[in-house]
Amino acid sequence: MIEAVLRKARESAAVKEEFFAAEAGRIAALATAMAQSFSRGARLFVMGNGGGATDAQHVAVEFFHPILEKRRALPAIALTADPALVTAISNDRDFSKIFADQLAVLSAPGDMALALSTSGKSPNLVQGLEAARRLGLMTIAFTGKDGGRFPLLADHCFVVPSFSIHRIPETHVALGEDDVL
Repeated sequence: MIEAVLRKARESAAVKEEFFAAEAGRIAALATAMAQSFSRGARLFVMGNGGGATDAQHVAVEFFHPILEKRRALPAIALTADPALVTAISNDRDFSKIFADQLAVLSAPGDMALALSTSGKSPNLVQGLEAARRLGLMTIAFTGKDGGRFPLLADHCFVVPSFSIHRIPETHVALGEDDVL
């Protein structure tokens, strides 16, 4: 049992190390672009499904309520945080519209939309990114596996080089931490 625990820890560390080594320059470019957008008054909208929904909430909190004392709070909203709204849109329209509909009402050109998905194929996230593009938002995607449709839809797309549904979101959360972005 101890060896299994240590093996999982090594796997997790190896995936993150490979990802961050390969993507450090692009991550720095994204951080700069986001800082410029925030300085112009932009907001960040974050979306995901299942575990990605809670990861979206975690990322939004990292921006809105930073634990680093020297960084100001930044406007970030998880589009997964209102179950009444998400279920109303799902029931009355279509589950694939839950993020696109919210972005259409809440966002403004120049804002940012971040989608988190292990596969990059979820219809509601795809439609959310498509809507974000139409609305003039900077589009950002964290995904894994082969990236799915996200690389075609995001201005900044980061694909974790793994097919593990455990290692991918672990890396997404590390990427979304306020001391990385």
